[in-house]
Amino acid sequence: MDSGKQSAACRKLHAGRGFLLMLLLSISAYGEEPALPMGLGGEEPSLPSGLGLGDAEPDLPPGLDGGAMDALEESEVQASSLEISGFLDLRVGEWLDSHSYLENRPLNEARLQIKMDKAFPAATIRLTGDFIYDDVAHDRGIEPENGQGWLDLREASIAFSPIDFMDVKLGRQILTWGTGDLIFINDLFPKDWHAFLMGRDVEYLKAPSDAVKVSLFNPIVNLNLIYTPRFDADRYIDGSRVSYYNATLGRIGGTDAITKVKQPNQWFHDDELALRLYRNLGAYELALYGYRGFWKSPGGNDPVSGRAIFPDLDVYGASIRGPLAGGIANAEWGYYDSRDDRNGKDPMINNSEQRLLLGFERELATDLTLGLQYYLKRMEDYGAYRRTLPAGTDPAHRSRQELTLRLTWLTMNQNLIWSLFTFYSPSDDDGYLRPKVHYKYDDHLSLELGGNIFWGDKPQTFLGQFQNNDNVYFAMRYGF
Repeated sequence: MDSGKQSAACRKLHAGRGFLLMLLLSISAYGEEPALPMGLGGEEPSLPSGLGLGDAEPDLPPGLDGGAMDALEESEVQASSLEISGFLDLRVGEWLDSHSYLENRPLNEARLQIKMDKAFPAATIRLTGDFIYDDVAHDRGIEPENGQGWLDLREASIAFSPIDFMDVKLGRQILTWGTGDLIFINDLFPKDWHAFLMGRDVEYLKAPSDAVKVSLFNPIVNLNLIYTPRFDADRYIDGSRVSYYNATLGRIGGTDAITKVKQPNQWFHDDELALRLYRNLGAYELALYGYRGFWKSPGGNDPVSGRAIFPDLDVYGASIRGPLAGGIANAEWGYYDSRDDRNGKDPMINNSEQRLLLGFERELATDLTLGLQYYLKRMEDYGAYRRTLPAGTDPAHRSRQELTLRLTWLTMNQNLIWSLFTFYSPSDDDGYLRPKVHYKYDDHLSLELGGNIFWGDKPQTFLGQFQNNDNVYFAMRYGF
C-alpha cells in the first residue's frame, strides 16, 4: 500500500473512532431505552405472558431490609449497563484463473466491527457498524443501501414490549425466516450476493433492512409483521465485483458492463410488507407467509431507458420443520405472483413462478453431519414465454432443479471445522462448490481458508454464468 493510501486509511480510521466515541457518549448520556440480548439473528424470543417489559413492578414484601434494597439497586444498574463487543476481520482472495472481465482481485480488506447493546428499563438499543478498508473498491464514499464505503451500518435499532404479548423493533436490522440452508423462498429480505460469492463470512449474505418489526404472541398462533417503508433491494450481482451473463449484450460482462437500474425508492410509496403466521404442533413448526413488494434483484428491463427494473411481486407460501427418521426434515413452498406480467406475455418481465424446497439433516457419526436439499423452481405461463421470446434467444428450461449437499466434520475438540457445501442442477448441468476449513485457535483468534468454484456448459444458466469467478480466500479474525 503506498503512503497516500496509508494516510487516507489513517484519517478514515481516526474519523471512525471519533464517530464511534460520539455515539457512545450520546447513548450513555441520553438514552432511555433497552438493548437486545447478544446474538446475530434478526428475531428475538418472546417473553412468557405476564413478564413483558412494560409490566408494573410488584410491591416489595413486608420487612424487606436495606441489604436487599441495595441488591435490587445493583441489579438495576447491571440491567442498564452498556455491552460492547466486536471483531477485527482481515481477508484476502485471489482468482484461480486470469480474469478478463474484472480489474482487481476479488477480495482484499480489513473490517472492524463494533457492536453496542444498551438495556434500559423499557427498551433495548443496538448499534452495530463495520469500519472497512477495502482495497478493491473504486469508490470509498459511504453508500448505506449497498454496503459500499468505509462504514457499513449493520444495525441501528430500538426494541421494546408495549404490552406483554407484543414485541416491537424499529430501525436498521437483519431479518430472516424460512427453513432453507442457503436457499430462500419466503425469505424476501435483502441478500448481499457479492459478499457471498467472493469470500466474505456467510453472515454477510444477509444485508440489513430499514424496517419496523412487530411480533404478537398467543397460545393459538404467533404473528410476525414487518413493514419496510422504502424498498430494500438485494445487493445484487452487477458486474462490479463478480462477472455475470448480460442478457442484453448476449455475453458475459464485468466492469465493462455494469448493470444500470431503475429502482423504486419513494418512501411510503415503494414500500414492502411481509408477514409470517407460525405455531408449534407437537415437535413440528408450521408457518404461513405473505409478501407484497418487488422482485429483490432486477427482474426485468425497461425498453425505453434500457435499464434493469424491479417489477411488482406478491409471494404466498408455507413451511413445516420437525424431526424425521433420526434427523430434522423441512419442506417449504412459495408462489411468486409477478403482478406486472400475470399472463406471461411480456418478455421483458419475469414470469410468475412456483418454488418448492425439501430438506433433511442428520448426524452420520459423532461430529459428522450431513444435510441434503432438493429445490425446484417452475415457471408459469411457459407457452406465452416461448412465444414472446425475441428471435435468436435461447429459452430457459421451464423447471430448474437443484440438489444441495452439506458435509460438516468437527475435529480437534471441535476447534477445527471441515465444511463442504455443493449446489448441482441436473436440469441446467451447472454447479457450485463452497469448501471451507475453519480453525479456532483460542476464544479470540480464528483462521479460515475457503473457496468458491463454479461450472456449467452454458453461460446463461444461473450458476454457469459465474464460471469465470473461481476464487480462493484466506481470513483471520480476532474477536473481543
